[in-house]
Parts: sequence; structure tokens; C-alpha cells
Amino acid sequence: MTKKIIFTGGGSAGHVTLNLNLIPLFLEQGWQVRYVGSYQGIEKDLIAKLPKVTYYPIFTGKLRRYFSWQNFWDMLKIPFGILQAVWIVFKEKPDIVFSKGGFVSFPVVVAGKLNGCPVVMHESDVTPGLANKMSLPFVTKFFTTFEDTIKYVKDKKKVEYIGPVLSDRLLNGDKARACRFCGFKADKPIVMVIGGSLGAKSLNQAVRDNLPELLKHYQIIHICGKGQIEENGDCEGYKQFEYVDAELKDFMQAADVVVSRAGSNSIFELLSLNKPMVLVPLPTGSSRGEQMLNAKSFEARGYCQIIADEKLSDGMLFLDTLAEVYQNREKYVKNMKNGGFKAIDNKTLAQKIQTFAENKEQ
Repeated sequence: MTKKIIFTGGGSAGHVTLNLNLIPLFLEQGWQVRYVGSYQGIEKDLIAKLPKVTYYPIFTGKLRRYFSWQNFWDMLKIPFGILQAVWIVFKEKPDIVFSKGGFVSFPVVVAGKLNGCPVVMHESDVTPGLANKMSLPFVTKFFTTFEDTIKYVKDKKKVEYIGPVLSDRLLNGDKARACRFCGFKADKPIVMVIGGSLGAKSLNQAVRDNLPELLKHYQIIHICGKGQIEENGDCEGYKQFEYVDAELKDFMQAADVVVSRAGSNSIFELLSLNKPMVLVPLPTGSSRGEQMLNAKSFEARGYCQIIADEKLSDGMLFLDTLAEVYQNREKYVKNMKNGGFKAIDNKTLAQKIQTFAENKEQ
């Protein structure tokens, strides 16, 4: 009998990427795949590109951590979203539901529980997001990226620390190829600056404000984000990109130090490659503070140095922190190699999810 899975998660790329990596594995094994997301979220556009996946949109509400009249309207959407999700799960009768989080996932998790379907959920950050906190009473199993996450969950029996789920997309990079692509010298240090898929204006500005001084010591690969390239800004030793895909593994191999935001997926990829880091977490006004917690966890283990976003305008602090990490890069690499780093790949996670579906039948 053909097995079926419902994936859910959305609102940001971080709540969709893991699902995008897992879905092909389930399709290859003959599973029917359904996806429940929002009407207009990023997940709808990303999932639409996948063949053989049926997409169901539902109403979803976002509960903001500050006062907004929109909260009242969104609170009304949630019950409607739950009713929609209950009907979808009842109609589809999946063997399992997998949730990556985001507010669209909560109604689907509840629907899975009400329909007697096992629900597996995954959290990338140190502390569970609000949607995952709300979902916890309804899930069968809760996989975590950070071991510290366990202390934030009351029902410890549900929790399993698995480490980050990493793909092989950054393996086998070639430094020489990266230098040729960027026109860089092989014997001068390379710093890669990454602001995320949408870029980071404060980080971009810090690089540009201090570029003459930076270029005295380093070559810079600057991934700026969509629409944030400075026209005619490229020069010897400095190369800008909006976004990179195929070249990223070569750039990673070439980089001596990486300056980055502190999203969980990104920093664990850097850790897996033993890359010394300068982390600039999203400011708390732009997030719930999860990136700062991620970064502090890495800093406590000796993997990185942190610069608060609001202090990026201090050029001397930026330059000194980068210099400290570069000069002591061997120490950071040693800490990462000896840190007991634990991770799994997408195939292993898929097998874990399938195990819960099989247990349902026993």
C-alpha cells in the first residue's frame, strides 16, 4: 500500500528548506507527498516548483510579540485554519505529518493529533519558536538541532537531540577555482561576508565603510543580497554577488574567515567545514532573539566571536574582531574539530520520520 506524508512549514525560507530537501527522498521511495502552507507565503512559491506534490493553502495567523490590531484579526484566522487542516488531514489520511515550524504549521499539527496521525516536528534554533511551543503538546516526537533546547521542553520523552541536518552541497569545494572566478591571488587571505538571502544592510555598510582598510589585509567575497550590489563597486581583491549557488562550495573552501548572520542552518554548515566565524546576529527588534542565542552557544564553545548589529558602525571594533579571529584561526579550527560536533544527513532524518509512520501500523 502506498504511504503518504503531509509536510508543513512556512513564513520564511528557514521553515521550508529542510522540507525541500526531504521531499525528493520520499518521492523516490514511492510516497505520496502533500504540503499544507499559507495562501501567499514563500512556501507556496517554492513548493509549486516541485512535481508530484499537491499543495493545500490554509488560513494562518501570526501572533506578534508586540501590540498590533492585526493580532486580533490573525487570532480569528487560526480557528479557521485548524478547521481547514482537520478536513485536509481527514481526507488525505496520511501516515505521518512532518512540521518544520512557522505559524502555518500549528493548525496542521493540531489536525494531525485530532485525526490520530503521528506528528514529528523539527526545531533549528536553541529555543523553540512560538509556533513550535504552541505545537509541542500535540506532537509525537520533537527533533532538536541544539542539545540545549531540551531544557526548554517540559515533556522530555518527546525530545530527541539529533544535531543539524546537513546536505552535501558544500562538500568538495575548490579554492583554486574560487580564486580564478573572483580574480583573486592564491597567497592572500580571503574573508567571505554573507548577509543572508535578502542581505543585511548594516553588514553591507560595515564592509563598504571599511573596505580600504580591509583590502590592505584581505581579499573579500561579499554576498550582499538581492538588489544590494553597489554599482561599480568591484575592485581588485573585492568581488560582490547578490546570491551564489554552484560557486558557494568553492567560496567556502577558499575562505579563511566567514562573517555571517547567525541563522542556525548557516552557522552549522560553517561549523561542519571548520570555518572560523565572526557572527552578527539579527537585532532583537527584527527577531525574537534566536540568532543571538545561537551565536552565544557557538561563542561559549570557542567557535566564533560576536559583534552586536548595533555596534557594526564602530569600524575599529569590526576590524579588530576580524583580525583577532583571523590571527587565531587555528585555535578556532581546533575547537571546532574537538567540539564533539553531531549532525545527520537528510536521508537519515527521512528514515527516522518513516520509522514513526511504521510504528503507527504496529
